Amino acid sequence: MLKIIKNFVKHVLNKIFSKKKNVKLGFYGPPNGGKTTLANKICKDWLGEEIGEVSKIPHETREIAVKEKVEINHNGKKLTFKIADTPGIATKIDYEDFLKFGLKKKEAKKRAKEATKGIIESIKWLDDMDVVVVVLDASQNPYSQVNITLIGNLVARKIPVLIVANKIDLKKARSNIKSIESAFPEYPVVGISAKQGTNIEEFYEELFELV
Repeated sequence: MLKIIKNFVKHVLNKIFSKKKNVKLGFYGPPNGGKTTLANKICKDWLGEEIGEVSKIPHETREIAVKEKVEINHNGKKLTFKIADTPGIATKIDYEDFLKFGLKKKEAKKRAKEATKGIIESIKWLDDMDVVVVVLDASQNPYSQVNITLIGNLVARKIPVLIVANKIDLKKARSNIKSIESAFPEYPVVGISAKQGTNIEEFYEELFELV
């Protein structure tokens, strides 16, 4: 019965996406999970240009960045995406956290304000997404309030989701993928290293399977 339901859902999604010229694909997740790194990898490979800057400082991405008409070919299939790289989702932003990275108080407060605004916009944009890739740092505990809140929002909107367990180049992350799969059993999970490009083909395989 479960297989029949899955096949029916896949059939319906195929009919929807086959009519779309531009699949709206959003990259969501907590700060510093690797959303922009992955989005950059994809845009660089297929457009020859990146979508945003990355930094070790949390909330480097504070505004939604968009790339139109990103055409991806995989195993003889072709899809065109409108990619949206969103600010990291957080339940609380304290400007004092930025002081640890050497930012001055005025700059830290400005960053915190911009990040808060970016999160609000990101949640609003969910209503416009066809598919969402949730990028998680696989070396971190997946049972966080941020992750659960984000997944809850996606469930409520009935948006197709692919979960990326990023940073598998870290030893702890490789052993933690099972925890992510257990935390979100209703969604496909693929382990990658966006920074090194590891398992990118597997990522495309899962993405095309979902879409």
